[in-house]
Order: sequence, then C-alpha cells, then structure tokens
Amino acid sequence: MSERTDRVEVAERAARAGASVADEQFRRGIAVETKGGKTDVVTEADRTAQRRVIGTVRESFPDDAFVGEEEDELKVIPEEGPAWVIDPIDGTNNYVRDVRLFATSVAAVFDGEPVAAANVLPAMDDAYTSDADGTYRDGERVTVSDVSDPERAVVAPTIWWSFDRRDEYAAACSEIVHRFADMRRFGSAQVTLSMVADGSLDGTITNVECNPWDTVAGVHMVRRAGGTVTDLEGDRWTHDSRGLVVSNGRIHDEVLAAARAVDDVRDRAGGDGP
Repeated sequence: MSERTDRVEVAERAARAGASVADEQFRRGIAVETKGGKTDVVTEADRTAQRRVIGTVRESFPDDAFVGEEEDELKVIPEEGPAWVIDPIDGTNNYVRDVRLFATSVAAVFDGEPVAAANVLPAMDDAYTSDADGTYRDGERVTVSDVSDPERAVVAPTIWWSFDRRDEYAAACSEIVHRFADMRRFGSAQVTLSMVADGSLDGTITNVECNPWDTVAGVHMVRRAGGTVTDLEGDRWTHDSRGLVVSNGRIHDEVLAAARAVDDVRDRAGGDGP
C-alpha cells in the first residue's frame, strides 16, 4: 500500500473522528462564541473536533504540518512538503442553528496540491471521499452533472460577503437567477462543493478570497469527479487564488461570466480588499 493510499484512508478516518465529536454535540444547546464578527461563530465542538482530527492523523503521520481554522494551527498551506488542511465544522452557523448541513473536512496535500480528501456530513449520514482516481459518496463513485444548458442549471453562491460588500452578494444572487434555472445557498462551502462533485448542483461561485479549509478538500472532489475549478481569470484555481469558480465543466463559461460580473461590482466600488 502506497503512502498516498494511506493518506486517503487516514483522511476519511480523521474526518469521521471529528464528525463524531460534532454530531455528539449537535442540537444539544452548546454555547456559542464569536470571533472576528457577529456571524463568525465558534463552539467548543469546533475546537474539540479539530483536536480529534489532528490526533487521528498524527497516529499515522506524526511529522506532517496542519492547516486549520481553529486555535494555533497554520493558516497558510506550506509550499513544500506534506500537510493536512482541516475544517472541524464547516458550516458552524448552520450547526448552531440546528441545521443539518455541516461537514468535517480533511484534505491531505503535497507541495500545495491536494492528493486526498474527505468531507463527512454526520447529520446527513453522508461521507464524501476523493483519491487520485475519483470521488465517492458513501463508497459509491459519483460524477458531476451532465447539464449543458444554463437554463437547466442550478448554481449556488458560496463563502460569505462581509456587510460592507453586500452589493457583491446581491450581484451574485442576481447573476445566478438571471443566467441559470435556479439558485441554492447551503451555508457550507464544503457541502456545496461536495454537491457539485456528485451532480446535485451544477456550479458555485464567489469572488472573495477563500480560506484553504473552506475549499481545498471540495475542490479536489470536484476535479476528481470530472468538474472544472478556476479563478476569476479562468486559470486553474489554487489555494491562494482570489475567487472560486466551480462547475460541471459544460457550463463553465457561463458560470465564469457570472463570477466576473460580480467582481465588476467590486471594481466599480473601488474595492481592493480580499
């Protein structure tokens, strides 16, 4: 068994371990704190789940680096060597509102590129995994949708636009509802990306700078499921790109046009933030 195969198995095992922590506290009245803003929430379950994920990975890879949303882990993916990118509860705002759409996300990367990923949604009883060859939901291989007509496509805005960037948020919603059949918003980037990978959604967009723990695992899943992921210029997305444009590949030009139109709103406002 190769080391990279090992990392696929460890990613899933670690994500399941963290998800079990989140699930144990879900709908149990857990205390909620705020971090950088009114909607930037965290719970003790986030911290405990991250520790559980890290502890599980370290049983097999004790010397690897960790990039994680909570506590003192790295916040940027190292350019060289192995690392693990962790979001203990992606969708914490859903979690604290008793909404089932949240995930524990774990991705293994080498030299900044993902090689394995797992998104476990414990309240939905779903587990998404991805290796070098494909993406799987509950052990069954999945692929992106075959929708090629934008007027049949369902697309989601994702990530979060701060209160001083709500014109861009509104533009994202407007672009989607005018270009595509319908819009969804799920409150968890990793859940959203998983749903593009399994064909439940046809695309997702944002023009903000994304955190690696919100994106890397799901991006790997979409790509291994046959989808396309670019930045706002249409170039291959990397963990340090601004913006995230994701589709089944067949409608990517239209999804990219929508994302660029959102960014035009930012440019007209003189935006130079992330």
